[in-house]
Amino acid sequence: MRKILLNIFLLLILLPLNAQLDIRLNNYWWKPYIINPAVIDKEHQAEFNVAARKQWVLFPGAPTTFYASGTVYIEDWYTQFGLKVLQDNTGYTYSTDVSFTYAYAMRFFLDWRFNMGLALSYQSQSYDMSKISSPTPGDPTVYSRLLNESNFNSDIGCELTNKNWNFGYSGRNLFSIFRPDAVKFKNINVIYGSYRELNNEHVNLGYGISGIQYKNIYQAEFNLTSYFNVTNETKAFQIGLFYRTWSEMGVMLGLDLGNNMHLYYNYDYNVSGISRNSIGSHELMLTYYLEKVYHCHSCWH
Repeated sequence: MRKILLNIFLLLILLPLNAQLDIRLNNYWWKPYIINPAVIDKEHQAEFNVAARKQWVLFPGAPTTFYASGTVYIEDWYTQFGLKVLQDNTGYTYSTDVSFTYAYAMRFFLDWRFNMGLALSYQSQSYDMSKISSPTPGDPTVYSRLLNESNFNSDIGCELTNKNWNFGYSGRNLFSIFRPDAVKFKNINVIYGSYRELNNEHVNLGYGISGIQYKNIYQAEFNLTSYFNVTNETKAFQIGLFYRTWSEMGVMLGLDLGNNMHLYYNYDYNVSGISRNSIGSHELMLTYYLEKVYHCHSCWH
């Protein structure tokens, strides 16, 4: 089994990548719910995230992405409901994705849990014609294919996890398999695995690897993170490095702002031809948690 997994990841590394595959936030390393509806935060009653990403700063028409999400975990039902909203602007193209998610968790073996998730999405794509320049103004053929459209889509996912290990799969935009003309919301398949130390040391390490597939295009990402803790209960900050085949690398920072809030910042730099016109990409995310409220139904007061 170990040899098979190694061959899969080597294949992902060796195959070339010639384009950005989809709308993506680097924070999926720490918040895989961004890409997988099966991810459940069972430690909190609810979790809320807002994020913004400016990709390839100074590069004309580079993507700008905004993201927001909220999840609620119902412990008695082993169920999580969630909502995700993503808005992306690339050049003259504007894309919006609103997704409702459902996930169910079940005990798998000892301390392992197996989560299953489903997302139903409403997606729209529009164009700002004022940003389009043509050598023949008014030529209808220039605009004939740039029609505003909206569609429904769906994601599926699963995750096998315990307190240290995390393995997941996500099939994104499944309905796009039957819509080959989809521009932004393509069918993407993602697998990932990660490990994080949890001990009494002041510094814990975490490792991660993921593979992304779109048609015959493959991409791999690797992550190494150090978590700095004041005490077992009090977290301080984290620093991570990642590499994305073949052309991007970056740094990831996280800072605890108290028991219920966390701030993340990511910077990545593309070393391909884009680097001649860009100073890198910036991403910022803020997370807020609601702690669980325990009710004692058989207590005397």
